[in-house]
Amino acid sequence: MSHDPFIADASFAGVRASRRLVVGASLGAIAGLGLWPAAASAASASELTRDGSAALQQLYAQNDKAREVGRRARAILVFPGITKAGFMVGGQGGNGVLFMNGRAAGFFSIYAGSFGLQIGAQKFSYALFFMTQSALDYLRSSKGWAIGSGPSIAVIDQGAAKTMNTTTLKKDVYAFPFGQKGLMAGLGLEGSKITPIHPDA
Repeated sequence: MSHDPFIADASFAGVRASRRLVVGASLGAIAGLGLWPAAASAASASELTRDGSAALQQLYAQNDKAREVGRRARAILVFPGITKAGFMVGGQGGNGVLFMNGRAAGFFSIYAGSFGLQIGAQKFSYALFFMTQSALDYLRSSKGWAIGSGPSIAVIDQGAAKTMNTTTLKKDVYAFPFGQKGLMAGLGLEGSKITPIHPDA
């Protein structure tokens, strides 16, 4: 085994360069998919409202439990197109619209980054049903809601929806992922942050 410090330093530098290359390529691919909020902000308020309404109707057509929860909700935050992508370094993000009484009442972005062994890309939708006034007030008054703090939230996948009892809803927020297209598993909200945005009309 060689103990030449020059060789050791050169090897370490090569590892660091390789890591930078992987990270740079990953970030470039993610940005190219429109993952970063800045890249996803091109949609106008009217486009987000239209796409959010269409996505919510799609969810209701596929999931009767979501429709029942929607009848009880004070507001519904719909992200019609969240992109998740990654190669070692990844993340997910997109923009959405808050509906109150059937009308757009605000616009928000969602983003989460992640590190670790992962590869793939997918696009999906999310609808968050705000059941309590305090949860809705928190969303609208905070400059950014980091999921895991503030209102309690339950993610309802297809399996959980089958056994869900909509007559005893105890969480502040119920989140339904739907419309998944792609190869990467895991559609949780852990580590996500929801932030108000102000798109053009």
